[in-house]
Amino acid sequence: MKVIISHDVDHLTATEHIRDLYITKEFVVRSIIEILLKQITLKEYIYRLNRIIKNKLHNLENLILFDKKNNIPSTFFIGVNKGLGLSYPISFSKKWIKIIQSEGFDVGVHGINFSDFHGIKKEYTLFKELSNISTFGIRMHYLRLMQNTLEWLNKSGYLFDSTLRIRKNPYKIDNMWEFPIHLTEIEIFYPGTKWINCNLSQAKKKTIKIVKQLEDKGILYMIFSFHDVYFSDAYSQIKNWYIWFIEWMQSKGYEFIGYKDAIKELERGQTRL
Repeated sequence: MKVIISHDVDHLTATEHIRDLYITKEFVVRSIIEILLKQITLKEYIYRLNRIIKNKLHNLENLILFDKKNNIPSTFFIGVNKGLGLSYPISFSKKWIKIIQSEGFDVGVHGINFSDFHGIKKEYTLFKELSNISTFGIRMHYLRLMQNTLEWLNKSGYLFDSTLRIRKNPYKIDNMWEFPIHLTEIEIFYPGTKWINCNLSQAKKKTIKIVKQLEDKGILYMIFSFHDVYFSDAYSQIKNWYIWFIEWMQSKGYEFIGYKDAIKELERGQTRL
């Protein structure tokens, strides 16, 4: 089994959330509940408040540095539309697409529109112009899909989608590859709740169990989705879990691969489904 690491870029600055409730929900309500439940420390809470003061919610530089140091060919999914708390402007999208590409990483769309073909195609076209690449994939924000979404993504020209949350191997939808997600920090640390209810030791045990289950099921490419906002001392357990996962998988001899190289293997028949 090989491992594909991907990152969803949901938030960049605090000021982009002036017109929504993200700051209140995340840094007031959720954080206070987590302190009362003793799931985070006062130090972590102060780190979270400092992020607002500094107007910097993302951790892209540090995550890029870590992945690069560990030779992880990550894919970063960036939005070119607004919705459900993803509120950064197109100028920010363009800036970070270029930075991520210049560091040698792949980029894809963090899709917002899932309910009509023309809206989906518009995001595809805009991202193509901003990134200056013609082959790229998508993951829908909040993993939203409806009956025709995948068909419309294929029709729009996407090379692959990585939105479905099922334990299956990649498969084709006409010309587009579907790479189902197998592991996220949300399922590990936030199972059934909106606040952290798992410690690092428990997270490691859960993760090892999932990896074994995927191996037993014959999964050839394990898809790991991780949000960059959590690669921070404001979420120390989640950050340390990600670092542990990369180092643990490397120690076990697992190979890390990008979506596009995996597709090449699949289409050359190097990997049999």
